[in-house]
Amino acid sequence: MTARRDAALAGAVLVAAGVVLAAVGARLTPGWLALGALGTVGFELVASRDPEAVRRRWERPAVQAASVVLALSGVALGAVLAPSVVLPAVVGALAAYLLVLAGSTAFGRSGRR
Repeated sequence: MTARRDAALAGAVLVAAGVVLAAVGARLTPGWLALGALGTVGFELVASRDPEAVRRRWERPAVQAASVVLALSGVALGAVLAPSVVLPAVVGALAAYLLVLAGSTAFGRSGRR
């Protein structure tokens, strides 16, 4: 999967989370934004230990689709159960992922997950 497609998928979920966040009137609190961002950084650090294995799994269309469906389901469920916690954490996680992706692309990595 290309970095562009990764960014498009993450961006689509981020836009959905932003729309839902605005619709339910939740606020972006720094603590939950940071927790989401730390979750992404932690995942990327663990994934970087064996990037080829991660890439092989991630490039499966079923894994990509399931990831987007799971993320959107989490946004919907979070909007109902704990919008002020879940939605800022999702926004923080996705924003951090897009920054990690941009950084890895800018610094000459393959542009792939």
